[in-house]
Amino acid sequence: MQVTTLARGAALTFAISFALNAQAAPVKGGTLVYLEQQAHTNLYPPAGGFYPNGGILNQITDKLTWQNPETLEIEPWIAKSWRSNADKTEYTFTLRPGVTFSDGTPLDANAVAKNFDTYGLGNKALRQPVSEVINNYDHSEVVDPLTVKFYFKKPSPGFLQGTSAIGSGLVSLATLGRSFDQLGDARNIIGSGPFVVESETLGRELNLVARKDYQWGPKNSPQQGPANLDGIKILVTPEDSVRIGALLAGQADVIRQVQAYDEKQASDQHFPIYAAPTRGVNDSIAFRPANPLVADVKVRQALLHATNAKQIVDTLFSPNYPVATSVVAKTAPGYVDLSDKLAFDPALANRLLDEAGWKKAGNGVREKEGQPLSLTVYESLPQPQNKEVLQLVAQQWKQVGVQLNVRAGDAGSKVQDSLDPAKTPVNVVEVGRADPDVIKSQFHPLNRDGLLQKGGLSQKTDFSDAKLNALLESISSEVDGPKRLAVAGDTQRYLIENAYVIPVFEEPQVFAGAPWLKGLSFEAVGRPAFYGAWLEKH
Repeated sequence: MQVTTLARGAALTFAISFALNAQAAPVKGGTLVYLEQQAHTNLYPPAGGFYPNGGILNQITDKLTWQNPETLEIEPWIAKSWRSNADKTEYTFTLRPGVTFSDGTPLDANAVAKNFDTYGLGNKALRQPVSEVINNYDHSEVVDPLTVKFYFKKPSPGFLQGTSAIGSGLVSLATLGRSFDQLGDARNIIGSGPFVVESETLGRELNLVARKDYQWGPKNSPQQGPANLDGIKILVTPEDSVRIGALLAGQADVIRQVQAYDEKQASDQHFPIYAAPTRGVNDSIAFRPANPLVADVKVRQALLHATNAKQIVDTLFSPNYPVATSVVAKTAPGYVDLSDKLAFDPALANRLLDEAGWKKAGNGVREKEGQPLSLTVYESLPQPQNKEVLQLVAQQWKQVGVQLNVRAGDAGSKVQDSLDPAKTPVNVVEVGRADPDVIKSQFHPLNRDGLLQKGGLSQKTDFSDAKLNALLESISSEVDGPKRLAVAGDTQRYLIENAYVIPVFEEPQVFAGAPWLKGLSFEAVGRPAFYGAWLEKH
């Protein structure tokens, strides 16, 4: 995690520890006001990849393990210890005694088994989907009240890290018994975390209160016992200017999604900027090769080389947003530097389009057999300044004769159109997770299906890449650590060689806090943790 201070136009970035600003004795009490850009959608834990969802789940649920955000090592939390067999098809966890959910029911081996049976297999009757952080799951076994064992159909080396991920937050049996649709109501989420949902005005406000009997934070967390705060008030505040204005006026204590152009005014007034890395698939443009316009690899390669990522970052962002040099961030496990394959080269782009048979017409847009090379993409609202990013990409592509039509992210037809390659051949992708499995999560047809492959999310595609899918599945099943990282590197190379994706920048989660907010920390992929936070008297 990084804190950035901007002074005299220069960026001074320095690493800080998990216990940021916690040198003084914490003040107990007070309610933290947190302004969130978007409303949460669903709090079924495997849906926690959406940051507004994860930002809530991180306060009200615990995980079996904790991934140290500084070292990325997996450390004890609800599980005191664990072991696995050599081929990573069996994992056994020993749990801490005395842990309970906020409804008083025990967080024991039976509860843990039911959680992972749901996350690993899904529940069709309740429409609860399989978690993207769990692969090859078979079944659980309750060995005794504090020991649970998991079995996998194939090696699953990413499972241990998966138990620390936001998608593996532990919830009560009552919560697991509700349908997916019912879990959009935060009051239906019963966790064991340091905070409990008190009230909700759907889409506008969520109030959390500290659990006074909480005694089971991560073993190596500086904070132990109950949270310092009395509560957290989360207010949905879509307008960027309103969030930053409220913070600087003292009406809020912390805000998420600080736009790059607002960073300086916050820092100039000594309101720290927190740029928490997401350590996963970079903010990128992905293609749907089922669409004939982008089926030719030369067209995709041309558009890759027509994209000037450095210009985008220099124009729209701050030093907190590094230019992408691969499919995943430099801080991601398994990263390989592919910057030489991503060079901005409009001459090469023009040549490739010529070779693919696309000729410039009178209006400057290339045509082939009377059809213009005109593509459509929808703005992704969760991504920072995504409309502006896509508009700048459209200007860059226009220089080589390709039209990119940018549609509004809140358009009523977006959901259906985005699953139809004929209507939406270009898509925005990004996902955070500090494990090589993140690449599979983004691109495999049974996960996020970033390329819209056959057998995935869309019924309107006939595209499939067996080699890519084999690479993705190998990442999730290779037991040898160095070999697994090597496969992750091979997969990144394959994605770029085929120009399935154009990485643009490494996306952090950028927050701004008040000077009186202390002890704020972030989990390994950028979601806030308010467990150790406290409000200095001011």
